[in-house]
Amino acid sequence: MFASFHARESDGARAMTSVSMTENLFIPLSDGVKLAARLWLPADAETKPVPAILEYIPYRKRDGTRARDEPMHGWFAAHGYAALRVDMRGSGESGGNLADEYLSRELEDACEVIGWISRQSWCSGRVGMMGKSWGGFNALQTAALRPPALKAIITVCSTDDRYADDIHYMGGALLNDNLWWGTIMLAYQARPPDPALVGEGWRETWLERLESLPFFPALWLAHQRRDAYWRHGSVCEDFAAVACPVFAVGGWADAYTNAVPRLLQGLDVPRLGLIGPWAHVYPQDGMPGPAIGFLQEALRWWDHWLKGEDRGIMAEPMLRAFIEDWSPPGPREKAPGRFVGEEQWPSPGIEQRTLHLNNGRLDRDAHARDEVMVSSPCWTGFAVGEWMGTGVAGCEAADQRIDDGFSCVFDGEPVEERVELLGAPEIELEIASDKPVAQLCARLCDLAPDGSSRRISYGVLNLTHREGHVEPIQLEPGRFYRVRLKLNDCGYAFANGHRMRLALSSAYWPLIWPAPEAATLTLRLPGRLVLPVRPPDPRDEKLGFELPLRGREALVTRLAEGRLSRTTTLDLVKGTASYSTKSEGGLFGEGAFRFDEIDTTLSHDLERELTIAADDPLSARYHLTQSYELGREGWRIRIETQSSMQATSTEFVLSASLRAFENGTLTSSRDFEEKIPRDLV
Repeated sequence: MFASFHARESDGARAMTSVSMTENLFIPLSDGVKLAARLWLPADAETKPVPAILEYIPYRKRDGTRARDEPMHGWFAAHGYAALRVDMRGSGESGGNLADEYLSRELEDACEVIGWISRQSWCSGRVGMMGKSWGGFNALQTAALRPPALKAIITVCSTDDRYADDIHYMGGALLNDNLWWGTIMLAYQARPPDPALVGEGWRETWLERLESLPFFPALWLAHQRRDAYWRHGSVCEDFAAVACPVFAVGGWADAYTNAVPRLLQGLDVPRLGLIGPWAHVYPQDGMPGPAIGFLQEALRWWDHWLKGEDRGIMAEPMLRAFIEDWSPPGPREKAPGRFVGEEQWPSPGIEQRTLHLNNGRLDRDAHARDEVMVSSPCWTGFAVGEWMGTGVAGCEAADQRIDDGFSCVFDGEPVEERVELLGAPEIELEIASDKPVAQLCARLCDLAPDGSSRRISYGVLNLTHREGHVEPIQLEPGRFYRVRLKLNDCGYAFANGHRMRLALSSAYWPLIWPAPEAATLTLRLPGRLVLPVRPPDPRDEKLGFELPLRGREALVTRLAEGRLSRTTTLDLVKGTASYSTKSEGGLFGEGAFRFDEIDTTLSHDLERELTIAADDPLSARYHLTQSYELGREGWRIRIETQSSMQATSTEFVLSASLRAFENGTLTSSRDFEEKIPRDLV
């Protein structure tokens, strides 16, 4: 049954005020740099000052996030808040240069911006900060610096641990999205300020920005263990530094959701968690659905902490999470299931139930000692889906039977009564490898009566990181080690007649880069699978959300339909596998369009191909081609990039090129190449 929501008194029915919008204003910083912002205000804010809500990211408030910003920030302004979308240093119309993610300079700028906002005549002096992804990261990080005017934050699709749960590494293994995201950042940061806002100096600023661009993927690949680089900005290093209330939000189809329960457990401030079935999007746009009235929930939060109005938000359970029911693996618009609530986290009501890994089986009892081996082809991972789902077709993991056949599987008996999981499954077993560097991937699946296999949770571990990510230790071939692997948090219900399956493989391509040598793992059984089982709670029936509301949409004319394809191929003659994606018109196939109010067109194409041979990890190749266009009559900008990666047994080899054009004429050309030693990865 699909989730349904009972209605509370509608927040949308509250009196809404008229809104004034300032397309661009500059916020001065102490070093002379000015940051560009869009500002939405209640029309009477100058005479009746209001609290402010800040979103602070590098993705261009003028055109990059305009379609998302307009209906969200305008809605907050209509409900009595100043809303600001500020571009970080070195992006959009903001001055200066952006050298990397989450630098101290970025966070110091945020504190200055918050102070500036609090002093404006239209502001009551109280500021909240919210954001998704990058904006969710720096909301947490800024909160840890305690700027006096910052009274609460909402962090969406973010993490408290930059090494454990960002787009660069997972379980000590290199995510292939490190190159994907680094390549996208090259194009994003190569975009110029808009002459319509900054005047004749735009080109000089653009050329300086192009010349200063760092080679983003190499920056991140240079830090392969959890060193000081990653500890900076990871609020889990000192949860006590965060002194303001935190509302943490995520989705099971996203890659950052593990942070929500960690924040609830680690923080000691008023806090709430919300996890839906969604991908990497705000919940009012939630895909897969059901989307919820998240702006209304955010308004209740802001009213409580910025206006001192009790709207009942803090009477909600500490964690509200979606428990998914079975649906066939693959793309879906809506997830079946329901929301449940936990008054505290970790929840004392959740039972840690142990199943034992016997030879091919998951049992309540451990059987006699046994050993099994697994040596997966390097291409194992055909059905992985995207590390970070974005809610578009093909992001979700496909039928796991494709990969189960290349794995060591353990199947349970058919479930006799519904079993709900909420939390992180964990496995523990003894493993030996015949190579000094090896990988383990674990997938928990729902095996339906028809044989189809849906992935519920998964985890990967670079086995040299078995004792931690700070000081990896290579394996002694043939020696057994007791290994614990925590899988991603999940909320899922196994139905009667379905089976639990645990699948273990020694590779997971194209999600992670392979180890230098193809390893054979020996598993000493029995092992253990520990499941977080949640009993039924009748109070769950009281939970509900309103339907999504939004403000005025940005005026957009679609110029060309987008196209998106994802394919995997297996060459049986060459013994190689390829994974290819192609998006036209938009990064996720959304099509080319024009923002009518600012007469600006946007189009973004990206192709990527990853290839590997079955038995040779050093055959791995990754190549991306990208083009980004924006502009209007008389001002047309085109950015072209190509990037690639391969590896030897001792080093990674990355290269890229960037070409920037103005009105068809080449303006700037940059080439990058780096060789980075492998550090037990």
